[in-house]
Amino acid sequence: MAIELLAAAAGTLVALGLVETIGHRRRLRQIPTRIHVSGTRGKSSVTRLIAAGLREGGIVTAAKTTGTLARMILPDAREVPIFRPRGPNIVEQTRVVATAADLACQALVLECMALQPELHWLSEDKLVRATHGVITNARADHLDVMGPTEADVARCLAGMIPIGGVLVTAEERHLDILREACEDRKTELSPVTAEDRARVSDEELAGFTHVEHRDNVALALKLLERLDVPRDVALRGMYAGSPDPGALTEHRVDFFGRDVLFVNAFAANDPESTEKIWNMAIERHGHREKIIAVFNLRADRPSRTQQLARDTTFWHGADHVVLMGSGAYHFVREAGRRGIGPGQFVYAEHDQLVDVFEDIIELCGPSTLVIGMANIGELGLGLVRLFKNRRHLEGEPC
Repeated sequence: MAIELLAAAAGTLVALGLVETIGHRRRLRQIPTRIHVSGTRGKSSVTRLIAAGLREGGIVTAAKTTGTLARMILPDAREVPIFRPRGPNIVEQTRVVATAADLACQALVLECMALQPELHWLSEDKLVRATHGVITNARADHLDVMGPTEADVARCLAGMIPIGGVLVTAEERHLDILREACEDRKTELSPVTAEDRARVSDEELAGFTHVEHRDNVALALKLLERLDVPRDVALRGMYAGSPDPGALTEHRVDFFGRDVLFVNAFAANDPESTEKIWNMAIERHGHREKIIAVFNLRADRPSRTQQLARDTTFWHGADHVVLMGSGAYHFVREAGRRGIGPGQFVYAEHDQLVDVFEDIIELCGPSTLVIGMANIGELGLGLVRLFKNRRHLEGEPC
């Protein structure tokens, strides 16, 4: 009797799962354009740029980001938080699809949630079944899961390439890996070219309220062109859209005679992206008399911390290096192996953000550049908010 009951229960669960799968596939078919966005850096920003361009083009569009703060972006551009009673799970994409179908969306732009190689294909084949795939880039991050090499990261990302669709990518170094996967899946590869990047002018980039990367804009425009959204319309939508909370931003603070320029680069946490933003900030603001590097570290991301200390040297030229968050030990140990003693760092491992802020301000001179890096999570976003809410508003006397 017990065996019969167990068999009946198992059969019921299988039947319910089958019904749910059929319902999900039906809802997917109701949304003709499904865009799946992955990559190492820039996923959330590109998701937002594409969705904003589609909305401006008159296409009823919903989007979902999984970056700094998970959000569903509705067709009227309102944003609602994603309810996560048990933490992030790729199955939550089914709820987003259901909502988009209920809203009669013509397009859905989803940021990929997967890290593990097997989950990339599961996410694509079972949950999204995209008409268009987007891979921003493949860089050396999450190597403990996606590595150990950058090429392995590219192979991992290739798992979400759709079957019989289109892949648009700004990746250059590992394009051969993506091309091979596209050929295997009968998918058209549409890479961003040097000409595509060059077409994005400095004037067009200046239209954003935040610092947007040329590659991100070129990639979004490449896809939107394929969807028949005119370039000027797409850009107009992008300018009107809200940036991701982790987007690269600058905030100038006049703090009792200290002129501080804070650059939020916390969301760039692989060595290559971090160094690129550091160099850009130095090029724009390196004339300031003091430069402070701030690393927001996480004890649960030791490999990332070790990478930044081991594989980069750009921060060696800073006047002060502030270590906040948790897990400074990993950074200091790696730096020590390269001849940089623990006395070279300022330790700001406080629970209270205001104390971290005060530690940084104490180091500032009359004109200082502060660059925040490594992790936007935990204390990073809060520190950005502290600087943002104390910033000098344009048009007011400083």
